[in-house]
Amino acid sequence: MSYTFALTDYVIFFAIVIGVLVAGFLGHFWRKPTTFKDIQEWGIGGRRFGTVVVWFLLGGDLYTAYTLVAVPGLAASSGALGMFAITYGIMIYPIVYATMPRMWNVSKRRGYVTASDYVKDRFNSRMLAMLIGLTGVVAEIPYIALQIVGIKFVMSSLAIPAIIGLTIAFLLVAGFTFFSGLRGPALTAIIKDAIIWAAVIVIVIYVPLKLGGFGHMFSAAAAISPSTVSLSPALELGYVTLALGSALALFLYPHAITGTLGSKSSKTIKRNSALLPLYNVLLLFVAIIGIAAVVQNNGLYSSSTSSLAFPDVILHTFPSAFTAFAFAAVVVGSIVPASIMALASANLLTRNVYLEYINPNASSATQSLLSKVLVIVVIALALAFSFVPAASGEIVYLQTFGGAFILQTLPAVYLSLYTRKLNKYAVGLGWAAGLGTALYALFEIGFKSSLYKPIDFIYVGILSLVVNLAVLAVTMLVVVALKKVKEEGIIENAEFQDISEMD
Repeated sequence: MSYTFALTDYVIFFAIVIGVLVAGFLGHFWRKPTTFKDIQEWGIGGRRFGTVVVWFLLGGDLYTAYTLVAVPGLAASSGALGMFAITYGIMIYPIVYATMPRMWNVSKRRGYVTASDYVKDRFNSRMLAMLIGLTGVVAEIPYIALQIVGIKFVMSSLAIPAIIGLTIAFLLVAGFTFFSGLRGPALTAIIKDAIIWAAVIVIVIYVPLKLGGFGHMFSAAAAISPSTVSLSPALELGYVTLALGSALALFLYPHAITGTLGSKSSKTIKRNSALLPLYNVLLLFVAIIGIAAVVQNNGLYSSSTSSLAFPDVILHTFPSAFTAFAFAAVVVGSIVPASIMALASANLLTRNVYLEYINPNASSATQSLLSKVLVIVVIALALAFSFVPAASGEIVYLQTFGGAFILQTLPAVYLSLYTRKLNKYAVGLGWAAGLGTALYALFEIGFKSSLYKPIDFIYVGILSLVVNLAVLAVTMLVVVALKKVKEEGIIENAEFQDISEMD
């Protein structure tokens, strides 16, 4: 079936996308600091964002093309497996409440911009900090690639040459990130989220009604394929480990930590731990859209066409004007988080590689300038990664690849928030073993999935984290036996307490 779009439809699409990008550039003047040459101001917005802004920033940061394209795509091809996103969305925020306020408190006191800044002082190790930082960059690359691929599918549905569209979109996002730092994504996240919520609410109300109501839609989906609404026993371990691994990984990502460190207080983070679960309703809605696509298609999608599930539902159901609006929502829902991801990765390369090993005397202005340049480099690397096999199949696995990598930083970041007795060599050995396991398993399955079939489709991220923690535990036992246990680093435990209580 062919679709025809009028000139007015393209005007609507580009007006929304360009409008959001312009707002990103205007973010340069929003709560404008004395200078943008300070890496604290450019990279984390001077830690000035309150509850409302952080809610939109983290929501816009975490709910992306993964939400609008990958989740309904997985639901349309793998049925109930796609619902793991709902489960992990419930599990995330208790983890955030327990960890991120502590990270913010010590970062505020010591001026940290990245998690690796913290790791360096917590373990008194520049090398471990650099390894954790590079892992963060590697983890972000496939996540940014997911945003690129999400845009590609929308562009192709609009009959716009994908290469032209992608080039323009990511030159613009690199431009407004370069110009505005974290303020650009923070301001545009508010607009972007409003557009996405409006589009999804209309879709999730109208589409099931057109298909005879929710009950009829789910019954029809079950008749087409029982796996649509019932999880196959063979995938139970995969489902559980995907949910657990994704929940543990999400706030280890550099972009999530960057958004969190932009908060004005630890209380802001705690409030958002209670408020952000509202976004999980959005995840539920888009997963339902994937089920609607199965009914509309009268069959499950293949892995190579699953990312078209969301666009197909829109194209088959709505007038072209709303289709242009919904597709614009996907594009801005990809560009804004990609900006934060690239910014966070650039900060890591600047602070924990360049500053530590190349130019230790670099001024804050030099660091800020280099991070701006590295934003473009990171986006280019992500564009290259968007050609791996998973990018033409279940693109949700682009995100779970990143999760498998970033999970290996869990002991260095999460566990160390509560104890100084972790030996840095034990943490480093665990990291190496876990990352090696993840890369080997992904290579063995051809980077087409992140579920490892030889062990009951276990999520590669959890498998490698188990190896990581096992090596860490064994090494710590050796350290204890040799009576070499000591308090690592220079950060005192009292520095994790709320600043309002201590200062």
